[in-house]
Amino acid sequence: MSGAYHRGVLAVQERVGVREAAEHVGRSIGTGLGDAAAAFLGLQPHLVVGAADGAGRMWASLLTAPPGFVRATGPDRIAVAGGPPAGDPLAEALATAGTRVGAIALDPRTRRRMRLDGAVEVTRAGFAVEAEQVFANCPKYLQRRQPLELARQGQGVVRRGRALTGAQQRAVRDADTFFVATTAEADGADASHRGGLPGFVEVLSPVELAWPDYAGNAMFLTLGNLTADPRAGLLFPDWESGAVLQLSGRARTEFGAGGSRRTRFRVESVVESVHPGRLLWSTPEYSPHLGRTTR
Repeated sequence: MSGAYHRGVLAVQERVGVREAAEHVGRSIGTGLGDAAAAFLGLQPHLVVGAADGAGRMWASLLTAPPGFVRATGPDRIAVAGGPPAGDPLAEALATAGTRVGAIALDPRTRRRMRLDGAVEVTRAGFAVEAEQVFANCPKYLQRRQPLELARQGQGVVRRGRALTGAQQRAVRDADTFFVATTAEADGADASHRGGLPGFVEVLSPVELAWPDYAGNAMFLTLGNLTADPRAGLLFPDWESGAVLQLSGRARTEFGAGGSRRTRFRVESVVESVHPGRLLWSTPEYSPHLGRTTR
């Protein structure tokens, strides 16, 4: 480790030539939740959590409830009331003490996000996370949306598989946002966000996806984790219908000419869900940064 970074992350930073910038940005990574972070969490109706299931597969899951279901209960601890919906791949992991998790709270209303990594503590109301890393990210590539209504009806898990159906492939191509969960074993789990204009995620086949890595904060936590461990979980929310597409598999980064980067993901497991109580959102106002992305 070098401060906040493990060897896989450092290797990517060195390869891209951003070690000095990354060292500066890394100073923003702490273990505590300040007043602003606590207030931000208390307003969120969503929390994305990434972790490995009992078989070692990585998944990213979406937790939804009225604001207040996530709250800071100490300087380095958050509590989550409830858990993932029935049938979610991480239901057992989030009810198991010691599970290493990465969480991201993203607010489409304000285009703000906060990431937190740590270990699960089981509580009577749900679970808590003892924070090991806490930091905010810039609003680059986040789409602005407004909440509309809670959908009362839903079928729960509607399909499981090992490859994407035609409809699921279309959903991926239409996506402007997804979340990715990665791990580096002893260094824990991480959940991150990826955003772009619809079509930025390519469907190469029913079992293979690819997406560009846009210029960001120079940390390269996700790509660094994939250098150390290729397991990954993807979460594609359909903001307007509330459907959720979860994929588990393995990913690798391709480095091209001129500093370009692309991630390729191999699908191993698929879960599609439409749960009751999901929050529906407006059509997006795309990030102004998307006109200046580099591949």
